[in-house]
Amino acid sequence: MPAALLIIDMQVGLFHGPETPHDGERVLANIRHLIAQARQHRVPIFAVRHTGPQGSPIAAGSPFWQLLPALELDAEIDTLFDKSRPNAFHATGLAQQLSAAQVDDLYIVGMKSQFCIDSTCRAAADSGFKPLLVADAHTCMDTPALPAQAIIDHHNATLGAAFARLINCADVSF
Repeated sequence: MPAALLIIDMQVGLFHGPETPHDGERVLANIRHLIAQARQHRVPIFAVRHTGPQGSPIAAGSPFWQLLPALELDAEIDTLFDKSRPNAFHATGLAQQLSAAQVDDLYIVGMKSQFCIDSTCRAAADSGFKPLLVADAHTCMDTPALPAQAIIDHHNATLGAAFARLINCADVSF
């Protein structure tokens, strides 16, 4: 089944902002590994940036809005797009692009587990795709209510129960 890799909100301002993502360097290394594997197997890569309103730290064009340079994404071969809602499918054309590429399996990675990862996994399933949440390639920050690891574990359990198939980075083979 044709697959694609979807990288969500791995942006300078979110990753290197005032709050540190939980286990960020390991998550980034896992995503870089998946990018290399996708390139090797000619699997399309989609990367989305969350765009905040004018004047926000992640307003379009701002330095913090940019995708992490360490990802080494290439606008010539990768599909880079923007969103303004947690759901990467909302008003972006992503579903049409994935359908045109005949993608069934959608590997989902990035930030933040409880917002955009959650919304996008659910929307992918509702849109007829087969989301695979890479359990060790998404992250978030601690909150006043819960530590990040508890948030990640909860979302792996919840999303893996009904909306996505869980897979670890080491087990992905495109």
